Amino acid sequence: MASRVRLSLPYPDATDPERPPPALTSDLLEEIFLRVASPADLARASTACVSFRSLIADPAFLRRYCSIHPPLLLGFVSSYGFHPAEAPHPSAAVARAVAFSFDYLPCTTRRHRWHPCDVRDGRVLLKCTRVEVLVYWDLLVCDPLCRRYLLLPPITDDLLASIGIQTKNISHSGASFIRSGGIEEDTSFSVIRWMQSNSRLGVFIFSSGSGCWSVSTSISWGDLGLDEIDLLISSQCVYDCFYWKLTNMNTLIKLDMNSMRFCSIVLLPGHEERQIVIVESGESRVAMFSIIYEGTSVDYYTFSQNGSEKSHEWHLKSTIPLPAHYTSECYIGGPAEGYIFIQCFPDEEDTKYSAFFSLEIKSFNIERVRRTRFTAFAYPYFGFPPSMSPRRI
Repeated sequence: MASRVRLSLPYPDATDPERPPPALTSDLLEEIFLRVASPADLARASTACVSFRSLIADPAFLRRYCSIHPPLLLGFVSSYGFHPAEAPHPSAAVARAVAFSFDYLPCTTRRHRWHPCDVRDGRVLLKCTRVEVLVYWDLLVCDPLCRRYLLLPPITDDLLASIGIQTKNISHSGASFIRSGGIEEDTSFSVIRWMQSNSRLGVFIFSSGSGCWSVSTSISWGDLGLDEIDLLISSQCVYDCFYWKLTNMNTLIKLDMNSMRFCSIVLLPGHEERQIVIVESGESRVAMFSIIYEGTSVDYYTFSQNGSEKSHEWHLKSTIPLPAHYTSECYIGGPAEGYIFIQCFPDEEDTKYSAFFSLEIKSFNIERVRRTRFTAFAYPYFGFPPSMSPRRI
């Protein structure tokens, strides 16, 4: 008779204890948080516990996150403050939560208040006109979500004289951000400032690393082939090149920031009174949006270079109609984060409101961001909720 095989079970106290699930390491958590599509949801996750907050608020993580997810268009910045996006815009709820003001900046008179010059990477560049020299300003860079600012030093008379410009001869000046710090150094930024006299155009660069201005380059109007000049407007930085349009003229001034060389570019006939925005069109090519002040559409041009730096052939690729009932008066600005921006005034004369629209460069889709009562053009503000914004100034 075959013997039975008896299976014996170990006593309960001899069984191996149940293993707890493996802990989520910070590296694994970081990879999970990088896949959270909405910055608002990520900000909520940062409030769950101290460890989540510490990881999400780390500047190294934020740099990685921002390189993957485009920032939110939260609204616009003007000399009157911040104007958040309004419903039904998808950023309206977050924009209301991050509303800010400039009441912490150094005091100025009512006549000489701080006015924005440019906005980039959550920083705002502002100017305040000096009483004694109306074309010369004080400049300030602030991070409004953190309520911190840096007052930039003035450009000295000696620095101006080194390129043949005197303060009393300055006819116009302007300023804009060049770039912010890359992956390795998030706290750095640079500002470009240009000053023009009747005979010359000079460019100066401020570096937050050195804390001072330096002369970049200068050129005479004659060397640009210009006998009579007006104000430089519509400054845009595209592919490390600055572009300015001369008012009442059919001419662009281009500055290559790598070679520090100037050149002039002739626009299409009839662009003397038009507004333009130069944008990236891919593969290091540039394109142009063009509009008249009382137009019903925006024209999109590409251009190719024919033999010389000054010779370009413009090609009309598309005409984008403006929103109905908003063609009384129009202003454009940008580019920023793949968009240009249009401020339109309604056809009805009795209304007090204008409207800000975003126009996506790739799709030409136009979306209303908000309505407003003020008439001065504002700068788009992109950013993240406060809990995701590191202190950078």
